Amino acid sequence: MSLTRLIAAACVVGLWLLLCVWAWRRARRLEALHAEALQALNAPTPEDTLLVAYATQTGYAETLAAQTADSLRAGGLTVRVAALDQLDLARLTTYRRVLFVASTYGEGDPPDAAAAFAGQMQALPTAVGAAPGLTGMQYAVLALGDSEYAQFCGFGHRLDDWLHAQGATPLFDLVEVDNGDPAALRHWQHHLGLLAGRSDLPDWQAPVYDTWRLTGRTLMNPDSQGGPCYLLTLTPPAGDAPCWMAGDIAEIGPRHARGGPVQAHREYSIASLPEDGAIQLLVRQMRSADGGLGLGSGWLTHIAQEGDGIELRVRANRNFHAPDDGRPMILVGNGTGLAGLRALIKARRAAGHRRNWLVFGERNAAHDRFCHEDIAAWRQDGTLERMDAVYSRDQPQRRYVQHLLREHADAVRSWVDAGAAIYVCGSLQGMASGVDAALQDILGDERLQALQHGGRYRRDVY
Repeated sequence: MSLTRLIAAACVVGLWLLLCVWAWRRARRLEALHAEALQALNAPTPEDTLLVAYATQTGYAETLAAQTADSLRAGGLTVRVAALDQLDLARLTTYRRVLFVASTYGEGDPPDAAAAFAGQMQALPTAVGAAPGLTGMQYAVLALGDSEYAQFCGFGHRLDDWLHAQGATPLFDLVEVDNGDPAALRHWQHHLGLLAGRSDLPDWQAPVYDTWRLTGRTLMNPDSQGGPCYLLTLTPPAGDAPCWMAGDIAEIGPRHARGGPVQAHREYSIASLPEDGAIQLLVRQMRSADGGLGLGSGWLTHIAQEGDGIELRVRANRNFHAPDDGRPMILVGNGTGLAGLRALIKARRAAGHRRNWLVFGERNAAHDRFCHEDIAAWRQDGTLERMDAVYSRDQPQRRYVQHLLREHADAVRSWVDAGAAIYVCGSLQGMASGVDAALQDILGDERLQALQHGGRYRRDVY
């Protein structure tokens, strides 16, 4: 063998040995981290500790779990992170709130490391029976997947269903991420900011905005008991013909002052269609306990002036797009949740689909009849077959949209029997949970879950 070949062979062997050493050291490091995490899990759990659990095949879910934990810690929360294979029902029950970051492998399968936990998921419904093991726990699921597969985010959905069956309550709806979609990850971060009570958490990846113009701002509820609510009109950059669909979200880059730097994004349901020539938003001015303006609502409703540039990008929200066909729709919302429902009704009207039932709630009929001219016109031309409104402060006993649904339970069942889809938009706390409980009582938990799996029960709640 020539000297050149000997040198080449020695190099190959040397590289192989270096690779072996690297792999050994990496395995030892991972083992040490795994043992450290397990030791932390077995330690006493402080009362408000939030657990972030991940199921990963390639390490991506683990990375997102670490970023999730960092965001929550920035809000002052105590957080633990653990792999799903380190958990069982007994350990989960020690946490009041758990966030899951779950990858799907292949056609709906769990990652290899989560196979044991998936086995527990199959066994536990039989073992636990009528006594759900996670009652009182709140959770959320970030489901990672690839939409080219038939069972897109399949394991994340199975995990979500199992947690619900075990009596756990969602903090917010499952978030699907298609191949690392940054818009979906920003939506997850939006919810993390709400959990952490921080409006200034930095985006993991800065969004790229276009500059729109604030060209209209109309107060919708003069003299209301609630905060001022405005219908905002934003026009696109000259020459642009942006496209979006009813149900999509406007991400706004707010500022503390005119000309100041752009802060972490805020999300708002779009209340208009591209044919309207502008994006319209329904925004309530929010204030903190000390009277300070909320970052996003303060920027849009007070600080920015007509003609000012507004940093904006559209995020597709596929889960809240209108059905393609003419099936009946029950649209339920409160307050500024009317924004998303308004766009859906506009889309249904344009498509000639008129079996629409709007259920809306606010404070007082005298001051809080948002978009009442639109609604009256839709009632007159038949776009809305039915419209029911409830105003919580107009009688001594508080009444909300969930009460109205229960009062019209027979009609709800009749519409669902006719193939209706149910879309809910508005506040997560109070309204959305109350509506969900009412629908479970009216339709039964099994049927409601079947509607959700079939895409006939959809929510855009915040």
